[in-house]
Amino acid sequence: MKKYKDTLIFLIKFFTTYFILALFYNTYLESSQQKKDIFKTSSITTKVASQTTEVLTFFGYDAHFVQHENEMSAKLLIRDTYTSRVTEGCNSLSLIILFISFIIAFAGSIKATVFFILFGSILIYTINVLRIALLSVLVYQFPSHIGVLHNLVFPAIIYGTIFMLWVLWVHKFSNFKR
Repeated sequence: MKKYKDTLIFLIKFFTTYFILALFYNTYLESSQQKKDIFKTSSITTKVASQTTEVLTFFGYDAHFVQHENEMSAKLLIRDTYTSRVTEGCNSLSLIILFISFIIAFAGSIKATVFFILFGSILIYTINVLRIALLSVLVYQFPSHIGVLHNLVFPAIIYGTIFMLWVLWVHKFSNFKR
């Protein structure tokens, strides 16, 4: 019976946290995006595009971004070649919400939980910016490989990072470690 109780508590904590954070995130998106005559991405999506451009520039690429004129995204360009776009789904916030929900569902001490949520969120965000920058460079260099890069390689990087953080959390910090 305890086995089912622990599972039920995990599910309640996970989904409660997820839905609360998702509600805040969706409210933020509704207030920060513009979808009518002129498209304007949320400030966090614009920030990810800006920071990706800064990374590309740091590594010597002539890069910039512009708001996409026909959709809710920012276009990343290398030497004026459209290489990728940053959409709401690319800004990493939905993945960070998923990450936080799992950490809270498998909570450890308050100090460890807060620290790991901050550390993990910053790491996920940083890996995501670097992932988009690398994707842009590879699409610029190998445009015929965009399908494999975007659909397989780069999701594996971000989801793999989150999975490894979850494993580390459960085995080292959560109250459920055995």
